[in-house]
Amino acid sequence: MSTTDHTERQHHIQVAPGEVGRYVFLPGDPGRCEPIARFFDDPVLVAKNREYETWTGTLDGERVSVTSTGIGCPSASIAMEELVKVGADTFVRVGTSGAMQPDIHPGDLGVIQAAIRDEGTTLHYLPVEFPAVADLDVTRALAVGARSTGRTVHVGISQSKDSFYGQHEPGRMPVAHRLAERWSAWMAGGAICSEMEAAALYIVASTLRVRAGGIMMILGHWDMAEMTDDEIERGSVDNLLPAAIAGMRELIARDREAAAA
Repeated sequence: MSTTDHTERQHHIQVAPGEVGRYVFLPGDPGRCEPIARFFDDPVLVAKNREYETWTGTLDGERVSVTSTGIGCPSASIAMEELVKVGADTFVRVGTSGAMQPDIHPGDLGVIQAAIRDEGTTLHYLPVEFPAVADLDVTRALAVGARSTGRTVHVGISQSKDSFYGQHEPGRMPVAHRLAERWSAWMAGGAICSEMEAAALYIVASTLRVRAGGIMMILGHWDMAEMTDDEIERGSVDNLLPAAIAGMRELIARDREAAAA
């Protein structure tokens, strides 16, 4: 299949034009697609292939979809590339992340306005000096929607990394000193959480001229202290999804107002 042919089913996500809405939620875990789709009216399973699962339905009368991206920037960038080819243009990353500041607690939500490019995928798109920044309208809508649910919301910068265990078990790595030094720098700069996809999604969105933003459930503590049972419960992804849906509804409403103006 030609990589420039937009009329055929996409190689990785196995979705064809007309099967997704312009608005797409992007969780990492395929297991989170159906729970998100339950918020839609008339959700339909469109495709399942590898780590990619796609559902489409409507939200407030607007066609919307959810596609899982798998873990990390390489697979997330593939999902966005192929979704754009079949007609999507607005993306909301929905996932989990680790806290990076003392005043951020498990169960808080993070709206990611920009991401540190501590990964390798985006170097194949733009030089490292180019910032990974979310769309302003998407970010504003996510912040308003999330706060409407009563959750504590932090708007800020995430660290997008390639290595999960490089964060969680840095001391055993041969480059432990470098990891610790960089982690301290990210914290000193005010980064709110650590995750594994936002930088790629924002950079790919910039190159394709589409919109992307992200909302994360924040887990853990900045100092890696154990979470209590109550904190684990507060950090359930089930507590994140209503905020993500509220943010998307806010964005749809704002887009309609702008189109009518």
